[in-house]
Amino acid sequence: MNIVKKKQFKAESKKLLDMMINSIYTNKEIFLRELISNASDAVDKLYYRSLTDKKVKVDKDDLEIRLTIDKDNRTLTISDNGIGMSESELEDNLGTIAKSGSELFKENNDKKKDIDIIGQFGVGFYSAFMVSDKVEVLSRSIDSDKAYLWTSSGASGYEIEEAKKDSNGTEVKLYIKESNDDVSYEEFLQEYNIELLIKKYSNYIRYPIKMLITTKDKDDKEIKEDKTLNSMIPIWKKSQKDVKDEEYNDFYTDKFYDYEKPLKVIRSEVEGRCSYTSLLFIPSHAPFDYYTKDYEKGLQLYSKGVLIMDKCSDLLPDYFSFVKGLVDSLDISLNISRETLQENYQIELIAKSLETKIKKELETMLKEDRENYEKFFKDFGMQLKYGIYSSYGMKKDVLQDLLIFKSSKEKKYVTLKEYVDNMKKDQENIYYACGESIDKIDLLPQVETVKDKDYEILYLTDYMDEFVFKMMMEYSGKKFMNVQDEKLDLDSDKEKEQLEKKNKENSDMFTSMKNYLNDKVSKVQFTHKLKNHPVCLTTVGDVSTEMEKVLNQMPNNEGVKAEVILEINENHPISKKLEELNKKGKTEELEKYTKILYSEARLIEGLPIDNPTELTNLVCELISK
Repeated sequence: MNIVKKKQFKAESKKLLDMMINSIYTNKEIFLRELISNASDAVDKLYYRSLTDKKVKVDKDDLEIRLTIDKDNRTLTISDNGIGMSESELEDNLGTIAKSGSELFKENNDKKKDIDIIGQFGVGFYSAFMVSDKVEVLSRSIDSDKAYLWTSSGASGYEIEEAKKDSNGTEVKLYIKESNDDVSYEEFLQEYNIELLIKKYSNYIRYPIKMLITTKDKDDKEIKEDKTLNSMIPIWKKSQKDVKDEEYNDFYTDKFYDYEKPLKVIRSEVEGRCSYTSLLFIPSHAPFDYYTKDYEKGLQLYSKGVLIMDKCSDLLPDYFSFVKGLVDSLDISLNISRETLQENYQIELIAKSLETKIKKELETMLKEDRENYEKFFKDFGMQLKYGIYSSYGMKKDVLQDLLIFKSSKEKKYVTLKEYVDNMKKDQENIYYACGESIDKIDLLPQVETVKDKDYEILYLTDYMDEFVFKMMMEYSGKKFMNVQDEKLDLDSDKEKEQLEKKNKENSDMFTSMKNYLNDKVSKVQFTHKLKNHPVCLTTVGDVSTEMEKVLNQMPNNEGVKAEVILEINENHPISKKLEELNKKGKTEELEKYTKILYSEARLIEGLPIDNPTELTNLVCELISK
């Protein structure tokens, strides 16, 4: 007579089971990954046993995991021909939640390197109850002729009875729940969906995962085809010499849904305090949502070939968020559900190692493949710059040598190192100028003078560029200098002395001119910074006129003003005209000239004019005389 043993979970186990079903696992499809991993562990244990026990004979080619769908009875069965479980093992492993047979097996065999057991916590099996009303586990141990059936409908308890099974191994049969308004459980009875889940989570399980797939022949007649659903060997575990570039490109475009091949492939295998394999890709273009809040960074994280997280953001710093790829590690410590990572030093070690590797590969591309690096920088250079800005310059040592800017010398991209290496002997600063385009920057009055001195100028055309330089402050001991900064001084000592004398002589005139402008400028003065242009604005302090434009375009930042000086070319005829008006006491005409010159200076800088009507009237009035 067959004896059915009815047993209750312990009180704490009931509570834990309820938590697991309703709280720990947030993604219901995870159950299949967990059950496949358990089946893989069981097959691994049998194979390992065959290596150490001559009585156990196993042909590795026969080892497999099989899925069976019965839509009529709403069941999904996951079976393996692994080591199986005895009655006591069924009760110990399934009757006591959070007791892991796989973990115990690893502890007893931790010195054996040829073992790759996945399970850690003994809780993954219970994820089956998220999608099932009832679970049956039929198992026969390799050491016994008897099989046993474990049955449970959840926290109410379980039953164990002797049963029939022709061979060793385990079958887990799930009685899938009926769909409701919130969840469609039908997807777990669809061949296509099951195949997708296998490819997503368990594609690299080392044993074949097979299922009978329904197809149609040329006569539209349904036939059953036994199909292996997983590829088993990950591309990143194949010998690098055996993988062609086309294979990496195909893997990337298929895995990350891109229509172009990657710009660069970065593969590495690291052994040490935290061992891992990584396969990274630099995309050839930015995704459409890359610079939006919707973009989600992260690398796929595998543990022993099983997908744990689709996007692990902790593995990439924000400034390298464009990198796609994956990491596979044996050393990752997971939380109880494997859905998230525990805070641990392994992730930090891997992230730091990846950062160094990515930086090195980008530097190599910059040095050896300049054309492709410039293509990369056009798409992702803004993110590198933002890494310096957002860290308040703390990450400049990591990123500064990856930055490139157009130069006034040859109108091509140069690095900061290349700029400094080509500096004139008497040059103390790295000169730059800001604007919407190179052509517009070249029209700035101060640019003409700096070029005339044969100093190289960096063109900053991105809105963030100057903010980045402000955070960096200097490079290789050379300070950054905006050519529009009031501190720019290219005069000789004799020229400085002559200019200072001239400004003192006209101090009363400059005070009057400043007052005419209602303190819109902090000072008016003559300058030698201008070659042919009559006037310009220079800035004092940290906010330049270009930064003023950027900040005023941002929400809630209207009204930001740069502190400016109105500078008039002392060698231009207009300076003589102003001095003449002042000496003759023609204050009304001096005021009109002042307002026109100030408006001209703002126009040159690309800044708005407060009263265009007044300006046009003044210009017309002077022209008509």
